[in-house]
Amino acid sequence: MKEAIDNFSQNSANYALFRPESPAEIFYFLYDHVDNFDSAWDCGTGNGQVANTLATRFKTVYGTDISATQLQHAQKRENILYKQERAEATSIPEHSIDLITIAQAIHWFDFDNFYKEVSRVAHPGALIAAWTYTTLQLTPAVNEVIGHFYWDITRPYWDKERELVDTGYSTIPFPFEEIKAPEFNIVKRYTLSQLIGYLRTWSGVKHYMEKEQKDPVALIVDDLKKTWGDEETIEVTWPVHMRVGRVV
Repeated sequence: MKEAIDNFSQNSANYALFRPESPAEIFYFLYDHVDNFDSAWDCGTGNGQVANTLATRFKTVYGTDISATQLQHAQKRENILYKQERAEATSIPEHSIDLITIAQAIHWFDFDNFYKEVSRVAHPGALIAAWTYTTLQLTPAVNEVIGHFYWDITRPYWDKERELVDTGYSTIPFPFEEIKAPEFNIVKRYTLSQLIGYLRTWSGVKHYMEKEQKDPVALIVDDLKKTWGDEETIEVTWPVHMRVGRVV
């Protein structure tokens, strides 16, 4: 089985603080295709953002993650059962799940073993949805700085799995009865300090710091200040790419 990669335990508090949340429109779309609302499973749940949303509709939600510290920062509800478990081997009962969600995480999984686990826990006809967001978009001037930071400064320090994100999950294996998903965007407003905090949650930035013993974000702070403009906040957009299907 593929070795589990945990890039987020050391920065879990900032991850919870700065990472963007999935828009409500994603859940409205998924709920239109769900047959039952008894149990859902959020894999790679992290700080429980998606699990918390699912818990408003499902009787029981399982949230699994390999990071104990991420789960410590997860939002708690009585009907969410958080478990420190690999997505490929869980304690979830067989054929009990109506909806499986994987937000910004499936690229870390061992696909073959994860999909075996999906088949084990899913009801026949259950829905599975995996989505990711690609590089954020702001103003053209700030985008140029962020693009340089991503592709020229930090890109060599990302894990190889990042390639699956860059292609919007179009190249991941997905052996399900696929449903075409609409286009979604995550939209927020950031101050400059929030943007800098978000950039420091990137796993590529963490790897850069570990190898080079310095903060790569510091290399672009002056350029960000010069291009930011007079507004206190700027609208930030992350394009979302989703694969959705039925387990048959």
